[in-house]
Order: sequence, then C-alpha cells, then structure tokens
Amino acid sequence: MHAEVAARPPIRPRKMDFPFGSDIPRHWAGGAALPTALANALNLVFPAGERFFVRSVRAYADVIKDDPKLAEDVRGFVGQEMRHGIEHERFFDIMRAQGIEIDRFLRLYEKIAFGVIEPIAPKSLRLSVTVAAEHLTATFAELAFERGVPEKYFHPTMRDLLLWHAAEEIEHKAVAFDVLQKVDPRYEVRVAGMVIAASLFVGFWWTGAAMLLRQEKGLSLGRLARERREGRKRGMLGPEDLVRAFRTYLRRDFHPSQNDNYDLARRYFEGIATA
Repeated sequence: MHAEVAARPPIRPRKMDFPFGSDIPRHWAGGAALPTALANALNLVFPAGERFFVRSVRAYADVIKDDPKLAEDVRGFVGQEMRHGIEHERFFDIMRAQGIEIDRFLRLYEKIAFGVIEPIAPKSLRLSVTVAAEHLTATFAELAFERGVPEKYFHPTMRDLLLWHAAEEIEHKAVAFDVLQKVDPRYEVRVAGMVIAASLFVGFWWTGAAMLLRQEKGLSLGRLARERREGRKRGMLGPEDLVRAFRTYLRRDFHPSQNDNYDLARRYFEGIATA
C-alpha cells in the first residue's frame, strides 16, 4: 500500500509561444557561462526525451483505455510534453544564431538514446525509465520554485520558459508512474528504470554542458569555479539534490503525489493569468 497521496489538479496543455528573439544574450543566466550551459544542455535533451516519454506511455494505450481517469490524465500528459518539446526546439534556432554548434551533439544523443538503446529495451523498462526521469524533472521543478528564479538573474523569456515547464512537470508528475503501476508494479522494474534514467539523463545533460562550455572563448578554471560558487548561492542544482531525489524514489511505498507540491503550479498559473 502507498502512503496517502495528494489530490491532483487537472492536467491541461497550454500553448505559450514564447517570444524568443535576438535580445536573449549568449549568457542569459546571470551573465555567466556555466549556469547558462547547464540550462541550455537541458534545453537540448528535453525535446527528444519528452517525445520518448510520450511513446513509452502511449505504448500502453490498450491498457489505459479501460480507466477513464487515467486515460484523461495521459491525454493531458501527452499534450503538455509535446508543447514542451516544441518550445524548447524553438530556442535551438537562437542558440544557432549565437554561433553555438549544437547539431553534432543532438545527432549523437538521439542516435545513442533513441536509435540504439530504446529499440532493444523491453516496453515496461522504457516506461520505467520515463517514470524515473519524470521524478527527476519534477524534483528540479520543485527546487526552481522553492529556491526562486530571480528576475534580475535570468533573461525574462528564459525565466518564463523554465517556470512554465516546471509548473507543468509538477502537474503531471504522477501520470507515467500510475501507468507503470497498472501494467508492471514490480519494485525491481522501477529501480532499473532509475538506474538507466540517471545514467543517460545525467550523462547526456553533463556531456551537453561540457560541449557548450568548450565553445566559450577564454573560459578559465578559475572563472568556472567562481561561477559555480555564485550559482550555488542562487540555488543552482548540486549533487546532493540528485541524491535526495534518488533516495525518495527508492522507497518501496513511493508515489509521486505523496509530495503535495501541486500548489506551486497552481499559484504560478494563477499569477500569469492575472499578470
């Protein structure tokens, strides 16, 4: 039996159409290369990754259809994830216009993750990887709201992109988990998904960030260290955040909605609706 879980909000896709333009500087996160590279690397891995999440859940469409509430949640999940991919890919053109080479990394990432690994993985394991990745992104989303995304630190368009994505990740954080519980609730399958998700997600994220940093001229180790210290003061993710996410997920009675943080998303969307 799972511990008590929170009531969930409706999962509604939102079309945002962010105004990505030439006013977005190369270092849009605090004028610093390191936090911008870390955030841009997430921008790069999200779209193809979220299309994979959609495929892994849709693979069980025949099982989901006999549960109207879960089927409705899955439709909302799919709509939100597809919108996320569209908006993040629109920003790719801004990075290219800034002279940043991203396409070699994208080709390698998609070939390894979705051309080689995905086809050989069992269907339930692909879904389990999605469940684990959704937990990681929901954890990052909560931290973004708890620690704040300072208006003066981030370019406003990029800040809006991050917070919108974070809010919707919180809204749909339990959907893939509920599908997995319906089709294969074994603990070992859930744990295997986290092992793979953590290895691939973190590996490609940090590889992408390193690729971006290599393109920065005159970037010394001393500057990187200063930017890391400043970023940590402003709430930049650290290894301890990943460890906390892993420990939570590995509880046998874990369910994403045990952490009742849905109000973070609700307040965000109420705020932009009245802005």
